[in-house]
Amino acid sequence: MEFSIILGLFILGTLLGSFYNVVAYRLTKGQSIIYPSSHCPNCNHKLKPYELIPIVSFILQRGKCTKCKKKISWFYPLSEIICGLLFVLCYISFGLSQELIIALTFVSMLVIVVLSDYYYMIIEDSVLIVFGLFLVLEIYFIQGFTGLYQSLISGVIAFVIMFCLKLFGDFIFKKESLGGGDIKLMFIFGLVVGWEMAVVGIFLSAFIALPISLFILKSKKNHEIAYGPFLSLAVLIIYFSHLDVKLLLSWLGC
Repeated sequence: MEFSIILGLFILGTLLGSFYNVVAYRLTKGQSIIYPSSHCPNCNHKLKPYELIPIVSFILQRGKCTKCKKKISWFYPLSEIICGLLFVLCYISFGLSQELIIALTFVSMLVIVVLSDYYYMIIEDSVLIVFGLFLVLEIYFIQGFTGLYQSLISGVIAFVIMFCLKLFGDFIFKKESLGGGDIKLMFIFGLVVGWEMAVVGIFLSAFIALPISLFILKSKKNHEIAYGPFLSLAVLIIYFSHLDVKLLLSWLGC
């Protein structure tokens, strides 16, 4: 039974991961996520049903368009696999509980955020608003008004802290240090994991980003680096490890 649930969630995750890729790619360009149907961006070949099977179609087509033979980016199957694994991780972490609904919604939003930030270095407001509303409703129905009130307060605090860090960074570096999307994203993080852990996520993301950024900048000195993926990864680590303030303080010996 458990294997069936895990397999089902993995398949669902890969299917949605494929759709989230379309959302991230098109939404930022101002295109419809429904029309036209999926096609090759090089030759506009309309993809047939068997060419839309996550992961499998990429393998069968040997990573190339069936018509123009142009290579398909490895990022497509990779994002599908990652989304599938994240869905499974949601189940492993929360089981068949009400929290699983929040986890799947939260993970879905982060997949789109990471993809859009990777492709265009933009985190779309519409994505944050839609998923933010879903999360607010889910928290209300699961935790009640008191739980929602506390979550909203945490979201606001996390947002304000990130905004203050941006102002400080802008002053120090004499240029924009953080994008508006990263600041708004912090509201969602505060909403889901609490403002304390959202702040911990900022420091953890900086720790993760530093060596990678130095490596990238060494080869491409003028290359801009999206911060959203690092921030998302850090908060996911905190979220799935069920880390909270008390547990963190106990680890630190406080």
